[in-house]
Amino acid sequence: MDNERPLRVLLIGNGGREHALAWKLSQSPRLSKLWVAPGNGGTSRVPKAENVPYLKPGNFEDLLVFARESMVDLVIVGPEAPLVAGIEGTFRSAGIPVFGPSGMAARMEVNRPLS
Repeated sequence: MDNERPLRVLLIGNGGREHALAWKLSQSPRLSKLWVAPGNGGTSRVPKAENVPYLKPGNFEDLLVFARESMVDLVIVGPEAPLVAGIEGTFRSAGIPVFGPSGMAARMEVNRPLS
């Protein structure tokens, strides 16, 4: 990614964590567009953000299609469940940068005795 060009970000989730992430991301002068899938009432009021309520965190194929069609530069995954299910690998395999641990690393985090 070019360090100067505006970024288009897809944030996956609908909880308080995603609201906090959306709020902070919106403060970046490099952020041009932020989609939150599915989002919540708080994220709907964040500048530069738009909820995408029909996209669900567990539907990787629909999320990937949306990311490609919207020319997303970065995907950020908030909830643990899609991370454990391997969503990071889905986007990375498609060549879309994603912030989040691999499925194996997420499973280790969720399974405290394993880690």
